[in-house]
Amino acid sequence: QAVTTEQAEAFEKAHEVQMFHRDVDETRDWISEKDLALNNEELGKDLRSVQALQRKHEGLERDLAALGVKINQLDEKASKLMHIHKESSEVVYEKQKEINEEWTHLQAKATKRKAKLLDSMDLQRFLVDFRDLMSWISSMRSLICTDELATDVTGAEALLERHNEHRVEIDSRNNAFQAFELFGKQLLQADHFASAEVEEKQETMSGAREDLEKAWIARRMQLDQCLELQLFYRDCEQAENWMSNRESFLHSDDVDSKEEKIEMMIKKHEDFDKAIGNQEEKIESLQTYADQLIAAEHYAVGDIEDKKKEVMERWAKLKEALIQKRAELGESQTLQQFSRDAEEIETWMLEKLQLAQEENYKDPANIQSKHQKHQAFEAELAANADRIQMVLAMGQNLIDRKKCSGSEEAVQDRLQKISEQWQLLEQKTSEKSMKLKEANRQRTFIAAVKDLDFWLGEVEALLTTDELGKDLSSVQNLMKKHQLVEADIIAHEDRINDMNTQAESLIESGQFDSDDIRDKRDGITKRYKHIQDLAAHRQSLLNERNTLQQFFRDIADEESWIKEKKLLVTSNDYGRDLTGVQNLKKKHKRFENELASHEPAIQSVHETGQHLIQSSQHGGPGEIEARLKQLSDVWEELKEMSSTRRNKLEESIIYQQFLTNIEEEEAWISEKQQLLTVPDLGDNMAAVQGLIKKHDAFEGDISVHGERCTDICDQGQELIAGKNHHAEAIAARCEQLRNKMFNLGELATVRKANLKDNADYLCFMWKADVVESWIADKEAHVKSDEYGRDLSSVQTLLTKQETFDIGLKAFETEGIQNITELKNKLINSNHIQAQSINKKYSAVIARWNQLLADSSAREQKLLQVQDQFRQIEELYLTFAKKASAFNSWFENAEEDMTDPVRCNSIEEIRSLREAHAQFQASLSSAHADFDALAQLDKQIKSFNVGANPYTWFTMEALSDTWRNLQSIIKQRDAELAQEEVRQEDNDKLRREFAKHANNCYQWLTDTRQQMMEGSGTLEEQLAYIGIKAHEVSGKGADLKNIEDIGAVLEEKLILDNRYTEHSNVGLNQQWDQLNQLGMRIRHNLEQQIQARNQSGVSEDALKEFSMMFRHFDREKTGRLDHNAFKSCLRALGYDLPMVEEPEPEFEEILNIVDPNRDGFVTLQEYMAFMISKETENVQSSEEIENAFRAITAQERDYVTKEELYSNLSKEMADYCIARMKPYVDPKTSQPITGALDYMEFTRTLFS
Repeated sequence: QAVTTEQAEAFEKAHEVQMFHRDVDETRDWISEKDLALNNEELGKDLRSVQALQRKHEGLERDLAALGVKINQLDEKASKLMHIHKESSEVVYEKQKEINEEWTHLQAKATKRKAKLLDSMDLQRFLVDFRDLMSWISSMRSLICTDELATDVTGAEALLERHNEHRVEIDSRNNAFQAFELFGKQLLQADHFASAEVEEKQETMSGAREDLEKAWIARRMQLDQCLELQLFYRDCEQAENWMSNRESFLHSDDVDSKEEKIEMMIKKHEDFDKAIGNQEEKIESLQTYADQLIAAEHYAVGDIEDKKKEVMERWAKLKEALIQKRAELGESQTLQQFSRDAEEIETWMLEKLQLAQEENYKDPANIQSKHQKHQAFEAELAANADRIQMVLAMGQNLIDRKKCSGSEEAVQDRLQKISEQWQLLEQKTSEKSMKLKEANRQRTFIAAVKDLDFWLGEVEALLTTDELGKDLSSVQNLMKKHQLVEADIIAHEDRINDMNTQAESLIESGQFDSDDIRDKRDGITKRYKHIQDLAAHRQSLLNERNTLQQFFRDIADEESWIKEKKLLVTSNDYGRDLTGVQNLKKKHKRFENELASHEPAIQSVHETGQHLIQSSQHGGPGEIEARLKQLSDVWEELKEMSSTRRNKLEESIIYQQFLTNIEEEEAWISEKQQLLTVPDLGDNMAAVQGLIKKHDAFEGDISVHGERCTDICDQGQELIAGKNHHAEAIAARCEQLRNKMFNLGELATVRKANLKDNADYLCFMWKADVVESWIADKEAHVKSDEYGRDLSSVQTLLTKQETFDIGLKAFETEGIQNITELKNKLINSNHIQAQSINKKYSAVIARWNQLLADSSAREQKLLQVQDQFRQIEELYLTFAKKASAFNSWFENAEEDMTDPVRCNSIEEIRSLREAHAQFQASLSSAHADFDALAQLDKQIKSFNVGANPYTWFTMEALSDTWRNLQSIIKQRDAELAQEEVRQEDNDKLRREFAKHANNCYQWLTDTRQQMMEGSGTLEEQLAYIGIKAHEVSGKGADLKNIEDIGAVLEEKLILDNRYTEHSNVGLNQQWDQLNQLGMRIRHNLEQQIQARNQSGVSEDALKEFSMMFRHFDREKTGRLDHNAFKSCLRALGYDLPMVEEPEPEFEEILNIVDPNRDGFVTLQEYMAFMISKETENVQSSEEIENAFRAITAQERDYVTKEELYSNLSKEMADYCIARMKPYVDPKTSQPITGALDYMEFTRTLFS
């Protein structure tokens, strides 16, 4: 029987090892199968094929996940076999090693395959982007690289605008190019297997972009040069037209000898000079512009040089003719001017000579007024002296140059006569001036003597008064008044000297009564000397009285100050605490410093008093001595009181410091007594240990404070020995401090013993709680109902149980024995909590014994369950393997069948239908695999077990999957047929939309070009734009039809159209832009017509302004920024430097057109500025009237058509004739034939 038993055990062991080998072999077969599937090197040729390969690989990864679970189970089984069957451990280990190596290799291979597929997906996306971008570059390059050039400014602007639209489209693609480059860099950084191809595509793309950018720049430079050339030609044409008009003007006039004709012709030439000056800037700007084009190596440099030379030569000839004509007119005008000026001078000198010969100075009445009139007369002569010399010089110049038309002797005689008459006038004027001055001086002297006599009488009355003041303020007021009198005396000294000087002058002249003048002078001088002596004497008396009154005032001030300070030093407040006493002492210290600083003032008052006593000139020396003695007594009394208060304050400080020290120690003792009487000894170990540490620190504080109490008591004894008046209170406080310190030490000793006993008890209870907590944690393990759901889980639980038993044995030594020893120690020491300690220990030991019994029972139960799960393991593995393969096939088929049938062409749908037919032919082999799985599932269910742990597939789910596949196949057939019909309908819609969209885009392009190429008069252009705007508005119906077709396409998700590149959005944007362009052009033309009709600006000039604005308004926004505005002005001939920093002339222009500095100039502001510049020489209606009067014969109030055409350009003359009314003679009220009323025209223009 024993042999049989051993043999059975041997067979059982061999069976377990054999089962392990079989499981390993089956698993290796699975690995080989998956490895073969991973040997496929195909990575796909496009996005669709790569996505299909990725889906297949995802199904393979799901199979590998199930296989990984199986590998883990084999590892656990191998470990157990090597532990149980020592004799087979090497073979089992080798098998385990082999299967793990193959599994690791398979995982690495799968990961590598997945990475390659991801890389292939990235490559295909990269290549799709490359092809799209290269196609776009090719189409854009064909649009840019054209040799079309314009023949006028409008055409050049249109080409530039179209070229800038290309720029916008290129810039809009920058994000796509950047994304492409970033994608390529990421592939290269990741070391992609196709890095060489990626790098090659990136280089190709970069080169294509550079070529496109170079082509755009070259075309832009060519178009810019074309526009510059057309602008230059236009400016040259304008300059030549202007010079043609002026040349005819110079050759039409001959010099006339009549004065009126000469003045009229000179006025014409002055206006012509202004026009030449204004045009000079434009000619210089034109020359500079030409030089810039030549320096920039313009493609038409030869034509530009020839044109510039032609214009400059014609301009030089025009200026030479103007200078010559002006010289001839100037000579004739000079002779006429001399004759007229000579007549005026002769008449004027005769009038003035009569006035100079009048003898009105002999009458003394109003002599001052007569003298002032004569001074004005002399000033008038001096002012006209230059005028007379200029006439003389003009006549002499005419004689020297022989420009007198044969009358040189008559001119010379006239000059001689004018010179002699002027000399006589000057002589008579000088004689009369001397007579008037002497009469005026005598009148002034008499008035001065009367004023001084009256003033001397008033001052003598003020200086002879006896009032000297009764107090200091009255004396000081009298001194101020006296200072004013002295200042007045000094101020009159100059008047006295002036009076003496006048008297001497009158005496020397001998014309008046010399003796009377001398007596008046001497009397005034003597009285002035007398009041100076009186003023000095009174000043001395006032000074003496001021010194005495100031002394009495100082003594009164000092006595008042001493009385105020006595109130401070007689106070009985010596402070209630240390701070109060210290503050009082500081105040007293400041008071003593104030006394010391005030003592010099007291000494000064004493010295002043002694000086007054010694002086014999002051009255009342007895009163001075009494006041000085009284001041000295009160001062000494104040100093003695201050010293007494200082000593008392120092004693109070010492006493308050002693009380402060005692109160601090008593407060500390009271605080610590309350802490020592607290019943809290700690509820846990951490609290007890914290209280013990605090108590140790407290004992150190007791030692320190004990020494401080001893020092305080010694200090109290010193105060008692020093006979302090608080000696009894000091002794009582010291005794009280010693008693409190002793009681505090007793309380500390008792509390320390209580804390130690409580710490020992809590330590035992804590360790017991730790042991009980550990046991409670382990009880949950042994009472668990979990005995495993399969073989591997049962084996895992058995391993955990073995580990658990080892832990129990280790804890018995470390935990149970420790608390036993601690319990015995506390019981033996008769601890106060002995009963609680025994009770706690008994409960812990009982719980420990129960844990050991439950652990043993659980181990036996797990061994029984282990044998039950080994029997069904083989069936589970077989089903899982076949179910996984069947599901992988189904998922691939389902994914292919359920892909959305959304194609973009008929060819794609036909290809899908052929692939579906091939799949239906391969279903027979799959049906056989499904039947085998059903038979295997029936065998597993006969054991009445749960779900298969090696797979999540069930037979019910696989059956549903098979039935679902049949319905999917039928549904796929219907979807493919329906999609084929849909694609045929979509292709018809694409063709219809492309036809309408292409026609509409071509019409919009042609219409835009026609609107930009405006020609004819402004009214014709306005009418044409109106017609075109109506046509554009009518085109909206066609766009609506295209939108309806596009909506149908979008509704059917047709997003691409190989028959056209246009979309609904693009066509609508083009239509909106064209509509807005028409409105802007119409508004601009209306503004130009209004400006032409109201201001007279020529239509050519308005066309030029508008054309320039459109040229620089590249975005067609109706406004220019400051840089574009500046470029526009330079193109119009303004000489503005090309610098970035602010330029004064341009800033002045901006102040007009953009005063609020919003950064932009609108078309309205621009046109208003240019029109104002064209008419800037005309500032008022008066100037216009004067200009018309100058071109008429004899400065009439009307003008004829012939005069207008001979002096104005044809356009300006036509403008005036069309708006001027016939002139009506105000005398006869009859119209004059051929006469036009320029006065009424001017008033209407400026109204």
